[in-house]
Amino acid sequence: MTGIRLHAPAPGWAIDADVVVVGSGVAGLTAALRCTAAGLRAVVVTKARLDDGSTRWAQGGIAAALGEGDTPEQHLDDTLVAGAGLCDERAVHVLVTEGPDAVRRLIATGADFDKTADGEIALTREGGHHRRRIAHAGGDATGAEISRALVEAIRDRGVRTIEHALVLDLLRDAEGRTAGVTLHVMGEGQHDGVGAVHAPAVVLATGGMGQVFSATTNPAVSTGDGVALALRAGAEVSDLEFVQFHPTVLFLGAGSEGQQPLVSEAVRGEGAHLVDADGVRFMTGQHELAELAPRDIVAKAITRRMQEHGTENMYLDARHFGAEMWEERFPTILAACRSHGIDPVTEPIPVAPAAHYASGGVRTDLRGRTTVPGLYACGEVACTGVHGANRLASNSLLEGLVFAERIADDVIASAPRVPGAPVPHATPVTLPLPVAGARTRIQRIMTAGAGVLRSEASLREAAEALDALHSDAVAGGTDDTKAGEPGVDAWETTNLLCVSRVLVAAARRREETRGCHWREDHPDRDDTDWRRHLVVRLTPERTLDVRTTGTHDFPPTSEAPREP
Repeated sequence: MTGIRLHAPAPGWAIDADVVVVGSGVAGLTAALRCTAAGLRAVVVTKARLDDGSTRWAQGGIAAALGEGDTPEQHLDDTLVAGAGLCDERAVHVLVTEGPDAVRRLIATGADFDKTADGEIALTREGGHHRRRIAHAGGDATGAEISRALVEAIRDRGVRTIEHALVLDLLRDAEGRTAGVTLHVMGEGQHDGVGAVHAPAVVLATGGMGQVFSATTNPAVSTGDGVALALRAGAEVSDLEFVQFHPTVLFLGAGSEGQQPLVSEAVRGEGAHLVDADGVRFMTGQHELAELAPRDIVAKAITRRMQEHGTENMYLDARHFGAEMWEERFPTILAACRSHGIDPVTEPIPVAPAAHYASGGVRTDLRGRTTVPGLYACGEVACTGVHGANRLASNSLLEGLVFAERIADDVIASAPRVPGAPVPHATPVTLPLPVAGARTRIQRIMTAGAGVLRSEASLREAAEALDALHSDAVAGGTDDTKAGEPGVDAWETTNLLCVSRVLVAAARRREETRGCHWREDHPDRDDTDWRRHLVVRLTPERTLDVRTTGTHDFPPTSEAPREP
């Protein structure tokens, strides 16, 4: 236990549950539904509305060996290759073998996937996949359909939900076990202000942290809240340096910030070509899969070409699709492009890489258990070992689905367990709130120093700038700015600063190029010294303890026996 907390008022109300799920994407809602079906009292806490998380924005689909001739073993091989030597093969085996049935259960819940003329699930390809195994819905609106089905099921089953609520900190009992969470409800619904949900099990399914960068495909709610909460609670996080930058994000002009429109990898899966301003394809010869190479390879190739040409974007050419295919297969992307004055039916789409997905996160075992008893994590907030150094396209929805079911089964097997009464830490420490305007400064620091291209010099500058923001907060502000006041914006910025410092510390330590971590000063992959993981925890003194694992295998999260 670190004893570190956010600077926030004491809870003014409390409710009891058997399990509290923080987050309402595919991972969180799947866990809540499965626990509810077993008779447990589940409470879902979500930062905005139930359908406002990252799942809704997923365009491409969900990967599983569902097609004729495809096998879990082939899916496993593609995942391991994309992960660049750092995947936990046991975790990947769980994903690919349990995935097909998990998708079928999702369909039984109500998700409606696109079908072929003979009634089979329509499958497409994306980067890194050697077979068509991506199930999609509404053409390019898979996440929206999955979210719709799960939210509808949550409401039909009467699962208690608390919307517009930012989770603050983990509660612990006298034995150090999880006892619930504190949260702040933002003036909506039955509760208001800071309160608590008391429960013996907490499932973090808070999504990613893409908002640490200026340009991202992530929604505004993705501020690293789950990772930051876990760090304050004493949990270990791993591999935060592996941030995947999606290669093809709609380029809206220099200096564009915030959430950017995604141009799904499925567009390349259907035959679109990456070209430069002269119309020259540049992925042929770079990789056997050309435009369908793993995302890190495509993002690097685009970035190199931009450097060579002195430009800020490349182009995705799918004019040969024709209007009918664009309208039927990719209606969401077509509408997004046209809303910004670009018609992909008649002109190439300007694209550039942007922050997309965190392959690392809160370290878990194969049942989603973290290093804190009673605290679980799944989905993008977790590091299960599935993604290694670079996530394979469309494995994220599947990971959330499979490991949420495993977490629910573990919670159910542990019930009933009466939670211990939450106890305050003997010497609590509150994190200082960053000064006003720090959020934008953090994003620009991270984009400049820890983006697609990294080096010791850029990372050192980023670390120094982030440390200065931390020092200003500790000092209560400067002559020009004052410390933030307790509230949602200040708490989110505190979380962003926390996870940014961890990411930069890990990226500085990893002196190699691997997967989506690209060090210009260490351009080669180094399996001898670096085929291993970085594990970080926050000390009670608010410093970072960064250690390297002895091998590419994760150590156990607890004294519980490892699964074979």
